[in-house]
Amino acid sequence: MAPPPALRQNAAMDALDPLAVHERRVARDLALLNYPPANWTATVLGPDGAPMPDVLVVGAGMYGVAAAGALRMKGLGNIQVVDAAPAGLEGPWVTFARMETLRSPKHLPGIPLGVPSLTFRAWYEARHGEAGWERLYKIPNADWQDYILWVRRMLDLPVRNGVAVRRLAPAEGRVTAHLATPEGERVLHARRVVLATGRAGTGGAFIPPGIDPALVPRLAAHSSVAIDFAALRGRRVAVLGAGASAWDNAATALEAGAASVDMHVRRRHLPQVNKGRGSASMGFFEGWAGLPPAEKWRLLAYMHDLQAPPPHETVLRTLRNDGFRIHFATPVLAARAAGAEVVLTLPEGREARADFLIIGTGFVVDGGRIAELGDLSAEVALWGDRYDPPAALRRPELARFPWLGEGFELEPRQPGAVPGLGRIHLFSHAAMASLGAIASDIPGASVGAERLAHAVAQHLFREDLGAVRAALEAFAEPELEATPFFVPDAIARP
Repeated sequence: MAPPPALRQNAAMDALDPLAVHERRVARDLALLNYPPANWTATVLGPDGAPMPDVLVVGAGMYGVAAAGALRMKGLGNIQVVDAAPAGLEGPWVTFARMETLRSPKHLPGIPLGVPSLTFRAWYEARHGEAGWERLYKIPNADWQDYILWVRRMLDLPVRNGVAVRRLAPAEGRVTAHLATPEGERVLHARRVVLATGRAGTGGAFIPPGIDPALVPRLAAHSSVAIDFAALRGRRVAVLGAGASAWDNAATALEAGAASVDMHVRRRHLPQVNKGRGSASMGFFEGWAGLPPAEKWRLLAYMHDLQAPPPHETVLRTLRNDGFRIHFATPVLAARAAGAEVVLTLPEGREARADFLIIGTGFVVDGGRIAELGDLSAEVALWGDRYDPPAALRRPELARFPWLGEGFELEPRQPGAVPGLGRIHLFSHAAMASLGAIASDIPGASVGAERLAHAVAQHLFREDLGAVRAALEAFAEPELEATPFFVPDAIARP
């Protein structure tokens, strides 16, 4: 007997859209996990009399999606997620990340939050088949961005784009967020806030001393901002730094037709081994937080001193182009404008000239420069406030990392000095010193999100214990009603 027409139509549609088939599998997997669980927290009113969201997640990129998804899986449905960028442009992947592919191996699971059908591989195979997965070397940036957006849609996360957080004001029992929205300025009170604002979220771009700020934007730009590479065609470009982003920008400039790119490097040679990849294991992810501060510091200093090399693919991509030169042991001491040129001051009184300077020096991590906190960020406890390393291991850059609680909570320098500061959770690379690389890059995303959500759930449960206890006492479903042993008067009531 032939199948009914509706079934034949569904089968035909499935053959044309295997991703739709996979999405039904995802929906079933989530249903089997009882996702999303019922919300269990109390309704708490803010000072304006309106119910407060339990958690405001700032940032809808990779870590914002991971955080929001993990919170929902803990039965925390009263959350809001905001991102200043338009939908599809969250994070660096299709904006200022100028590599051809991710630097991570393709076999990393992505941000599945324990659901196999939410892994990157499952999504990619649904779109390109198993043969397509086998052919894939590394993940193209645009595919990774599409995957993050897909996870966000599968988890039905409440994201609002075009909303920027101008300022956070912690207080007893809440955090007040001052927002810029398409409708104008507004205030939102939330019980807790998660800052998932990426590598630039704690300190911003690093501009080395001596670089004249007046060069920007006419004659210079940091690698983390939009650059008109087409305008560099036929021009001489200087690149400061030799990390991965510096090489990415050098390659992009040459591919856009730059006449030459000169890369200036402080070191005598490039780092050779990526120790970060060597530490991307479950042992480091799960164990770091429990180490004594001295052991954390020793590991931090070790990896800080060795640094990471640029990926070999990025180096080879750059070298495919004519006009590239690299200058080792040549730090740029200063940079200034001279008419339409950039003049670089080099050691021994030497100078170099270029038509444009790309500053590929990464980001600052400084818990005292959290933009959303404004002047209050000076009250955030740093590692330099809590731990004094041996003289041989002192590293000023590491001393500026924020000292966080076990659930990514900010802590004040002076106990009790800033009520409510611990209601802000810093879920970004700045957490590495305290909790390890579980909020830095792709490998630790699900581990970090689980730790964050567990901590937030614990905090809210303690705060709501009275309401939770009242709900428990009011629960009176008579289990034995259909049996001879049902005694209505014996049901305990509040």
